[in-house]
This record gives sequence, structure tokens and C-alpha cells, in this order.
Amino acid sequence: MSDHRRIAVLDIGKTNAKLVVLDSATGAEIAVRKQPNTVIRDGLYPHYDIETLWNFALASFKAFAREPGFDAISITTHGAAAALLDANGKLAMPVIDYEHEYPQDIRDAYDALRPPFAETFSPRLSMGLNVGAQLHYQKTAFPDAFAKVANILTYAQYWSARLTDVAANEATSLGCHTDLWNPKTGAYSSLVDTLAIRDRMAPIRSAFDALGPVLPEIADEIGLSVPVYCGIHDSNASLLPHLVGREAPFAVVSTGTWVINFGVGGDLDHLDAKRDALANVDAYGRAVPSSRFMGGREFEILSAEIGEVSDAAARTAVADVIAQGIMLLPNVAPGSGPFPGKVSRWVGVEGASRQERYAAACLYLALMTQACLGLIGAKGPVIVEGPFALNETYLFLLSGLTGRDTMALPGSTGTSQGAALLAGIRPVSGAEKHFAPSAIPGLADYRERWYAAME
Repeated sequence: MSDHRRIAVLDIGKTNAKLVVLDSATGAEIAVRKQPNTVIRDGLYPHYDIETLWNFALASFKAFAREPGFDAISITTHGAAAALLDANGKLAMPVIDYEHEYPQDIRDAYDALRPPFAETFSPRLSMGLNVGAQLHYQKTAFPDAFAKVANILTYAQYWSARLTDVAANEATSLGCHTDLWNPKTGAYSSLVDTLAIRDRMAPIRSAFDALGPVLPEIADEIGLSVPVYCGIHDSNASLLPHLVGREAPFAVVSTGTWVINFGVGGDLDHLDAKRDALANVDAYGRAVPSSRFMGGREFEILSAEIGEVSDAAARTAVADVIAQGIMLLPNVAPGSGPFPGKVSRWVGVEGASRQERYAAACLYLALMTQACLGLIGAKGPVIVEGPFALNETYLFLLSGLTGRDTMALPGSTGTSQGAALLAGIRPVSGAEKHFAPSAIPGLADYRERWYAAME
């Protein structure tokens, strides 16, 4: 176990940023602060408000340095971003919002030069979800600004570099659908040379490396000098505690803005790039078959539309939803997931109560998750972490659909737990809630009708 008593994790997702302090002996979260992650719409292109995030991080470090205290920092972020630094270590170009869509001619040009799926196991995704597409766009559309780029860093490592002045890249962030990584060779893909950026890519370090202490001026500001660990892609942070403490095969469903599914113990041979299946790379550099859909964003949209419903009321409504054939079809959030090109619509919803619509939405999310698990050949128990671990209607339905033990993990986010593990905390164990598979009357027939309705 680590000598660190408490670890502060800076966790920057697409929707929110958080600073969480965890106790290294128990893995428990003992303090948390949150800040919306906003997008600035002016300038070269829509981009993240990096300075607001930085000020939030510093203020939170300063507050938590006093109480409860911490003696190490770890970083985790979403993977669809890169920071482009100039020779002075400042941002040469804004950190682009991955939901920005590029002109058609630039998209077509990128499609012609990106490596095949068999090399990268990274599917062609919409907007800027492939970091390689971001870099190609920035280089093509803004050549003068791009010419000033001296260092390209994966997003988590931008924050560790800003804290320590040590530039690094890291395999979990490079290996998450960026097009920049070859998971079979454990090295950069051919795209790095195609884009002529190899000499600008920062050195690769392990997620477990301590890059150095915070810079002296930061130590003065927050009142503490502590080591900073290299950092990790958020979905792989969620996966890491299970790799440490569990025997394969099993599946992990990591939920947030995205629902990322990992089939640990599976292989890469049957992944379908057209259905948002891909390989991620874990903290030890190993390829893991994965699939995804934008389930958290979809649930946010649906919850705003339907209104608040208790788990008890939703569970009670499930039987009526199945019996009446009330269905929500993909995709609420277009552009990703196992059913590309489908346009969301309700079936049989006329006269349905709020509770029934909410239960149907939970059933939709469970069906989408089951489809994603099937795409990666996931076997064994299913572990759900993140916000969906609090949705007992979803968990009950997922266990019924998959016929497997489903475990929900506590805590506001599994990403923080995994990132803290880099600095040596003990993984949380024994606190999960179990949902044993049970026969839900009519569910199998409902699933068949749901698939038929899509056609």
C-alpha cells in the first residue's frame, strides 16, 4: 500500500469537473467539489474554458490542503482531447470541444488518410471523437497557428504537465479511439507519421509514474508541495480497480456522459467498427475489447423531458411497460452507439404515465447496454459504476436481460477511485450492491419486439 494517506484526484469529464479527496486506507471519498465544464463558442472553434477549470482546480486544491488534507495528486480526464503547446509550454491553440463538427471536405480528407481499423482498433467516429481527426482539422484549417505547436499532449497529461512542467503522453489516453495508437504493437500508429507530428509528441510515460512535485509557485499558492502522478483516461480509471482485484472474465460498465463497456478477458477478433466497438488500452498497456453509447447524455435528456420519478415507482411500472409495449427506440443522442443511423422514437406511449415513460427509458438504457456487451463478447459478472450504479430500475432490468450477476459500486464516480489507485490507494471492496438475475415476465418477448420495431 502507498505511503500517501490521502490522495486528491482532479477528474475532468465532458460535462463536469470534480476534485475528490480519497482516503488511501479505505478508498473512501472524503471530500468533493464540482464545477460545470463549459464550452466557449468564439475564437478559432468551440473550445473548453481551460482557465476556468484551472482556477477551479487551484481553489479546490487550496481548500482541501487545509481540510481534509492530501499528500499526492492524480489526474483523470475524458480521452477525446489533446493539448497543443508552444515552445514556452503555453497553449498554442485552444483545446477543441470534441462535439464540434468539421467541414465536409476536411472530413473527407481525413477519411482518406486515417489508418485502417485492423491497425488501430479505433472506429471512425463523428465530430472530433477521434483525436487524430482533431489534429488533422487543426493542422489543415489553421496552418499558421499549428506551425507554432511544439508539444502535443493527451488531455490528462496536459493537467499533470501544468502542475509539474513535465510533458508526457500516456497509453490509455492514446489508446482510446484516437487513431494515434496501435494496441497490438504498443506504439504509435502510422497516422503520427502521416500527419508529420512524431517529433511533437511528448514522451510516453506510465500512468503510474510520479512526474514530480507541483511547481514551487503552485505549492506556495495552495500551501502544499506534493507529487503529481501522470494520470489516466477516465474510462480506464474506472476499469483499473477491477483489474487489480478480480479474475477474468468479467464486464465493467462505466457510466457518465458516455456508457463505456469493457469485456475483460475477451479478444479483438470480432469487433465491429461500424457499431462503435473498439479496443481500449488498460493501465498496463493491454488491449481490452470495448463498446459505447452516449447513455448518460441520453438519460439527462430523457429525465429533463419526463421529470423526476422514484426508483420504487419506476420498478412498479416496469410490468405495465412490458405488457403494453411502451418502447423508446435508438438513438436519443445520435452519432454513436450500437445502432448507427437509427432515429429515436417512442412506440405505444400515448396515454402513458410519467412513471411508465421513465421505466421505459430505463429499459431502453438496459437494452442498449446489453447490445453493447454482446458486441464485445463480454462474459462473466457485470460491474456497473458511476451514476447508473444508483439507478436500481436499470440495474434490475440489466441483470434480467443479461442473465448475469450485476454489481453496482458506490461512490460518485469510479473514475476517481481508479485514478487514486495510481498513487497507491486500496481499492474499495465489499460495498457493492448485488442484483441477481431474475426472470422478468415478458422481458424476452419485449426485447424481440424492440429489435423488430427498429427495423
